Amino acid sequence: MNDRSQKLLEMRPLIPSAKLLPNMTEDERFQNQTLRPLLKLQNDLLLASFKNYIKKTKNAFYELTLEKRMDYITNVIQKDIKYRNSLKGMIMGQFTIEEYERYIQNSSALNKRMMNMVIKRLQDQIQYFEKLELVQ
Repeated sequence: MNDRSQKLLEMRPLIPSAKLLPNMTEDERFQNQTLRPLLKLQNDLLLASFKNYIKKTKNAFYELTLEKRMDYITNVIQKDIKYRNSLKGMIMGQFTIEEYERYIQNSSALNKRMMNMVIKRLQDQIQYFEKLELVQ
């Protein structure tokens, strides 16, 4: 393992609930061993990125009900390919070479897992996106 890979692995948070079991598929193992820690590591960046996305789309998000906001998050990540690719880059940029080589073997399925995890993470923290009203 090279120095870059070692440093990337050292800075990842540990997630005790992300179990690695012998009967897991390779995709499940990659999800728990690589994607979960990376999403946790990149959480603040993912939140800031989506907050900026809301701003760039003229704050339409804030006019929606809670249920519609949840749908909005899902739709944006599934349909805005440019933004989706940006999110993937935020995560993939933290891969080791070995993880990248594993990722490219089944990138389509792993991208789906990755984006579903991002959607869930943003939805679970939806209160972060509440518009602050100016106190006058």
